[in-house]
Amino acid sequence: MKEHLQHKIFGIISETADEQGLECYVIGGFVRDIFLKRTSKDIDIVVVGSGIELAGQVVRKLGKKANLTIFKTFGTAQIKFKDLEVEFVGARSESYQRDSRKPIVEDGTLEDDQNRRDYTINALALCLNKDRFGELVDPFGGLTDLKNFVIRTPLNPDITFSDDPLRMMRGIRFSAQLGFFLETNTFDAIERNKERINIISKERIADELNKIMLSRKPSVGFILLEKTGLLGLIFPEFLALKGAETKDGVGHKDNFHHTLAVLDELCQHTDNLWLRWAALLHDIGKPLTKRFDNRLGWTFHNHNFVGEKMIPAIFRNMKLPTNEKMKYVQKMVTLHMRPIVLSEEEITDSAIRRLLFEAGNDIDDLMMLCEADITSKNPEKVKRYRANFQIVRQKLKEIEEKDRVRNFQPPVSGQEIMSTFHLPACATVGNIKMRIKDAIMDGIIPNEYEAARGYMFEVAKELGLELPNGK
Repeated sequence: MKEHLQHKIFGIISETADEQGLECYVIGGFVRDIFLKRTSKDIDIVVVGSGIELAGQVVRKLGKKANLTIFKTFGTAQIKFKDLEVEFVGARSESYQRDSRKPIVEDGTLEDDQNRRDYTINALALCLNKDRFGELVDPFGGLTDLKNFVIRTPLNPDITFSDDPLRMMRGIRFSAQLGFFLETNTFDAIERNKERINIISKERIADELNKIMLSRKPSVGFILLEKTGLLGLIFPEFLALKGAETKDGVGHKDNFHHTLAVLDELCQHTDNLWLRWAALLHDIGKPLTKRFDNRLGWTFHNHNFVGEKMIPAIFRNMKLPTNEKMKYVQKMVTLHMRPIVLSEEEITDSAIRRLLFEAGNDIDDLMMLCEADITSKNPEKVKRYRANFQIVRQKLKEIEEKDRVRNFQPPVSGQEIMSTFHLPACATVGNIKMRIKDAIMDGIIPNEYEAARGYMFEVAKELGLELPNGK
């Protein structure tokens, strides 16, 4: 393993630890990722002694390019050196009280420290002391679990999860990120201890959910969340999508699994976290809008608008940002039906202009979401939809080049309307401005100032306003 510890910083840590007479190990994700052939810039160092003191000595040897931050409350120190982040902590043992995930911490041995790790694959340690440099310490068979793609707790999983329930979500997140399987006892223990998730802050849960969302195949994580019972506790609105119903021989698809298929498809094309959230939430309004019509069968009328209105409460409850990122997700959910409808009907320039106007700079993201939403099991139907989407994309490009309406603002401002006709701010001004916008959208006039100003006078005359002299 020595070949993976060639970076200058490991040599300095090794030398300094020996000078101080301290046992020192690199542990956790960095070691795990060596065996997974993944690069990692985050390095965790565990010291049998004071991690803060060792970090202080190391940073002096590294010189001005290294920055040291000490977190006395947690007994840790972090060195930032070039593109690396190295965290130092003293080996410790932990015990927990039932109503908190904050442990009672005491100094301990390497064995104590490995015992408190969440999973065997994260308990692997490499010794940095000179006489044992690069020696692997693997008391729980983590290397075997890595080779078998297994996620398993080092100790009794019921104790592991009861002590720190966030570990349940971390295990599911590792499954999604690494493509590993939860070992049976570990899976069953999550199911038994799921209610303990209620002592975890919403922010920590949201952080794990975002990491699941950013994995290569998020459906793995969400299916495990559902099967273990965690999903209903942390995201009941999404669980409500699950299930298919049949009435009078007419059924509808399971919108939970449909949504996950859309999300996985989208993830092949973008790492945009908030577009991925839009995919997860695009049908969130369906349970509230589901109706059975004897003539039409199952309907979900206006589920996109209902979904848009649900999003602020979901984001607030889950402690997700309620800023422009949330508004972007709302926009995607509101508009996600529009390109699909266009692909089914004759595509008019007017409809394309309005879509460009409403989507603005997010039109490409919207089209990506909508194409991912084509999940029919009928290959001919999928082929037809995809071909129609290409026509929509071409029309979008042509109209944008010709009419420039992506970030459209009417060429005539409300202020100009007021000053021209000596009007106060009122509904009439808004009406004139809207009529100009609609005329441009419908292709009655071009998106140009003189044409818009001329149309303004036509509308004013129609409304019986007093026109300036000469008009």
